[in-house]
Amino acid sequence: MPFSLSIDTAGIAGIALWSLALYLGCSPLSDRTFNRIYQWLIIASQVLDDSKPQGKPQRKPQEGATVLWASLLSVLPFLGAGALMNYGVELGLGRSWAISVGVIACVGSGVYELGRRDGQASG
Repeated sequence: MPFSLSIDTAGIAGIALWSLALYLGCSPLSDRTFNRIYQWLIIASQVLDDSKPQGKPQRKPQEGATVLWASLLSVLPFLGAGALMNYGVELGLGRSWAISVGVIACVGSGVYELGRRDGQASG
C-alpha cells in the first residue's frame, strides 16, 4: 500500500481524557466559555440578519443550532489544554502514564464536580 495513515490512538485517548478532566474540573470556566461563545453567535446572527435587504422577511435565529455550535466551540480551548497536559505528562512520566493519570484526573474532577454541585444545591 503506497499511502499509509497511522493514527496515534493512545495520544487521542490521552488528549480526550485530559480535556474531559479539565472541562469538568474547571466547570465555572467552561460555563463562562459557553455563555461567551453563545452571546457572540447571537450577536453575529443578528448582524448578519441586519445586513440583509429589508424586503425579505427576517428569519428568527435558530436557538438549537446556536446552542449546538456554542457547545462544540466551547470544547476547543479544553482540547488544546488537554493536548498540552497530555504532552507534559508524556514528557515527564512516560507514554504509558499519560492515559493512567488522565483517567485518575477524570475521576477526581468528576467527584469534585458532583461535590461542587451538591454544595451549591444544599446551600
